[in-house]
Amino acid sequence: MLGSPRKGGNTEILVDEILKGAEAKGHVAERLRLYDYRILPCLDCRACKRTESGYNCALSDGVEEIYAKLERADLIIFGTPVYWYGPTAKMKLFIDRLRPYIASRKLAGKKGMVVAPSEEGPGCCGPLLQMFAMSFEYLGMVDAGSLLAQAYERGEIGTRPDELERAREKGKTL
Repeated sequence: MLGSPRKGGNTEILVDEILKGAEAKGHVAERLRLYDYRILPCLDCRACKRTESGYNCALSDGVEEIYAKLERADLIIFGTPVYWYGPTAKMKLFIDRLRPYIASRKLAGKKGMVVAPSEEGPGCCGPLLQMFAMSFEYLGMVDAGSLLAQAYERGEIGTRPDELERAREKGKTL
């Protein structure tokens, strides 16, 4: 899940390098750009908590397509630049829409990983990582760690071969 509005930005570059590493080990990987989907905000209608709804969200938007892909995945990478010590708005909208999986437990046991570049570097990522750790726990997911990097200008991380290699190696270990 790529939650950056920038195509070719630092988050996308890091996620792509992780996926290259995973594919080099024979894994099938797919990158989804959340900004390519219409994602409505959760209305807290709680339809997704009811068995008669099949634990499905009542909203009809692009998240329906994403749900099917999540359910087939073994690992979900949540890539987002750090905005005000948290995820981008689109990533937060998406996380809010994971509510059906609390009741259905269809994500339980799947691995979740966070990829987050930020201007200030890894030291500012504590609140973001805590939010994801708590979300993974709530969903019954396994926290597969994170890849944090210092980068701000579009594509800046691409000029740092050590960071690109670190991302590829991370992908190989997933």
